[in-house]
Amino acid sequence: MKVYYDDEVDALYLELGEETPDGVIEISEGVNLDTTSEERIVGVEILNASKKIDLKTVLSYNLEFHKDLPVQKTA
Repeated sequence: MKVYYDDEVDALYLELGEETPDGVIEISEGVNLDTTSEERIVGVEILNASKKIDLKTVLSYNLEFHKDLPVQKTA
């Protein structure tokens, strides 16, 4: 997933896949789902994003490591 934020227009876009969208479904005012012809959701657009969600939760991240997962070292 890739996250894009345009602070000039206060729009947030969550890219969920690499497929090219060919349709849009508005699920609420200013919240749109980009879809493929097979109705797969490939993106979410949120207009006036700072008024709808806490941007810090989307624009920051935490990494959690579990010790039972194998770790690959690179040279």
